[in-house]
Amino acid sequence: MFARVPYRQPLPAVPAFSEPFYPVNSKPTTKVLVSHHLSELSRFYEDDVNLCLIERPQPGGIEQFVCSALKKCGSVEISQSVNPTRFDFSQLWPQASALASYRAWTDDVALLVSAFCELFQRKQASLRLRTLDQAMCPRFHVDRVPARLICSYGGIGTEWLPEYALDRSKLGMGSCGLPDAESGLIADLTAIRQMPTYAVGLMKGENWKGNEGHGLVHRSPTPTILQPHRLLLTLDFL
Repeated sequence: MFARVPYRQPLPAVPAFSEPFYPVNSKPTTKVLVSHHLSELSRFYEDDVNLCLIERPQPGGIEQFVCSALKKCGSVEISQSVNPTRFDFSQLWPQASALASYRAWTDDVALLVSAFCELFQRKQASLRLRTLDQAMCPRFHVDRVPARLICSYGGIGTEWLPEYALDRSKLGMGSCGLPDAESGLIADLTAIRQMPTYAVGLMKGENWKGNEGHGLVHRSPTPTILQPHRLLLTLDFL
């Protein structure tokens, strides 16, 4: 699916200069790549790309399965390491296996796990599958991981902030305990973005080499009356 790329590209040699060096103070720029093709996840390796967002049309069968599972199968909380070549994805959520289009859904999960492992040349991924009826991480934050893949199969998608619309000094303790809307973290409330349902979001975290201090700022959405539950998949490095 992807061209073979190393986990981290080597940096070019730095030429020697005889003149004194004066640092330039400038705010680093990051960008979000939006595409409709999973193969574009390979552009995650570009230094200025902080999020690869692959928007996908949700197949009717999978949409129906997720809706039925959220109504009939109760909550699910799965956390385990998965080798995509050995794991039996048909056993991922046994309580939902009798529902129509369960196989189509597990095939899609298998596709994402395989893509994640291939992209980063790893044999296994840490998989978490959860149903949520409240915001798990309601405040904007960064993840202290190299990379994280997220897909909201049902319910409201993850929210994130573009770089121009935030003040990173107000993250965490910098907020002085104030809500995000009052702390000064969000420079433009209209700039809050949301990942569509079924979209694949591959985010850079704080621990991606060279991305320290620039992890994607995001948060869990607040459920609504119309969309009270989420079915959330995340993939991480082991």
